[in-house]
Amino acid sequence: MSYKPFDLTGKVALVTGGNRGIGLGMAEAMAQAGADIVIWGTNAERNIEAEGKLLQYGVRVLAQTVDVSDEHAVVQGMNEAVEAMGTVHSVFANAGVGYRSNSFIEMTTETYRKTLAVNLDGVFWTFREACKHMVARAKAGDPGGSIVGIASLAAISGPARNQAYAATKGGVVSMMKSVAVEHARYGIRANAILPGWIATDMTAASQGNQVFTDKVISRVPSRRWGQPEDFGGIAVYLTSDASSYHSGDSFLIDGAYAIF
Repeated sequence: MSYKPFDLTGKVALVTGGNRGIGLGMAEAMAQAGADIVIWGTNAERNIEAEGKLLQYGVRVLAQTVDVSDEHAVVQGMNEAVEAMGTVHSVFANAGVGYRSNSFIEMTTETYRKTLAVNLDGVFWTFREACKHMVARAKAGDPGGSIVGIASLAAISGPARNQAYAATKGGVVSMMKSVAVEHARYGIRANAILPGWIATDMTAASQGNQVFTDKVISRVPSRRWGQPEDFGGIAVYLTSDASSYHSGDSFLIDGAYAIF
């Protein structure tokens, strides 16, 4: 029998913020590997577009309109996903926002709170509800599961004028480690992915800025912006049984920018 560690047939993967950008890039790769997909997003029209893309891979797809900054919506969304799909094997807490300020001292409390609501509160509720399901499944005799938090290079670097964002992403890494330790006994693993400079809607303004391209992207050893599809491989790995003993880790995907 051939070794097929990355065959995701029979797996169900849920991706928050899964209707575009990195989230959709991960969802498409997992669907191509055979996983059924659940995507959460706040824009119903984009959800429908993403659903159409994913269905072409011949897998089951559930698109839900869920705002992760709303605790009730997360609880209800997870319950509905499990009911509709039968189970959920991996959950990628990818939904995020970024609000830069002219300077730290000008950053408003409103900006800080809005950032935390999605990037940290939303991850907390998503992780918690996913773990509830996976622990219950393990106690019923079906252990295993993968919890993944999408953090950022900002979690370990010092992004000026972006302190609120950096704080949330650092929090995701710490939360992931705690989840990994507590839930390993149930076969549940938890890891984080830290993207570098990736061409998504969040970085649209920088992509069109020649000064930014010259000063920053030229310093990326890979000599290009990262693309959403660059996260497909790690998503497939973390959902697959190949990563069954890999937990508590942070995957920096930045074209070697951080070490240059």
